[in-house]
Amino acid sequence: MRNFAIVTDSCGDLGENLRTKYNIDYVPMRISYDDVDVPASLDWEYIPLKTFYDLMRKGKRIKTSQVNAEEYRQKFGEYLDKGEDVLYISCSSALSASYNTSLLVRDEMLKKYPEGKVICVDSLNSCLGLGLICIAASKLRAEGKTLDEVAEYIEKNKLRMNQFCTVESLTYLKRAGRVSTTSAVFGGLLQVKPIIISDAKGQNYATEKVKGRKNSIERIADLFKAAYDPNDKFPMIGIAHADSEAAADELAAAVLSRLDNKNVEVITSYIGPIVGASAGPGAIAVYGFGKEVTISG
Repeated sequence: MRNFAIVTDSCGDLGENLRTKYNIDYVPMRISYDDVDVPASLDWEYIPLKTFYDLMRKGKRIKTSQVNAEEYRQKFGEYLDKGEDVLYISCSSALSASYNTSLLVRDEMLKKYPEGKVICVDSLNSCLGLGLICIAASKLRAEGKTLDEVAEYIEKNKLRMNQFCTVESLTYLKRAGRVSTTSAVFGGLLQVKPIIISDAKGQNYATEKVKGRKNSIERIADLFKAAYDPNDKFPMIGIAHADSEAAADELAAAVLSRLDNKNVEVITSYIGPIVGASAGPGAIAVYGFGKEVTISG
């Protein structure tokens, strides 16, 4: 049985410590503003985290772009050259064209490496939801599961990843074209906080609107408890934030206070530059395997 690498992309929001711990690699997307165009590093190599979110606070719109084909060629080739296969788990195809590009490059690479195997899985998730799916894949690999077995598990369970997210301000979603100007203005005046899920099509979809930050955190915790499965094979909870550590701590405490099992593994991460460019500073989210997501926006 050939060894295989697990690769994700800049949407996975796994920092270096988590990628090292679980032996997960990634291919970068890109971010740009003004005359700056750099890889979307999960380790904030090109633009420090504070600088990135402060730019957004000052009104800068940061644009994002998919993984380009050459990045896939280099990354897939890096492992195929060593005699290893590749499991690529992508950002939701509803949010990025990266998955479709990966399929084209996979077919191209396997002509050069006919003995190799590359499986590309559309996670239908993003941010730390995608990250937790990759961690689950890593744990299955550590159990001795084959590439095909891990890919099959992820395909069967990816819609069981539940996301509940809220943002500090609708301004950033408006700049990214995610909400109308009217919605952003009135939402700001009324302190309306949307509750955003990843739906069955892999789209980010606002299911509710709650007034006030505190109320939105409490509502997210309630929704997560109703969706989360504490007896899942991988009882992990992911907490992600966009330069808003205090709010993330408050969300984590609210979530854990509602769970009977307080010993669940809690994984925290920053919201990276790709998701952060839309969600904006202050966004917070919780993730975990549970009930299958059936809602479509």
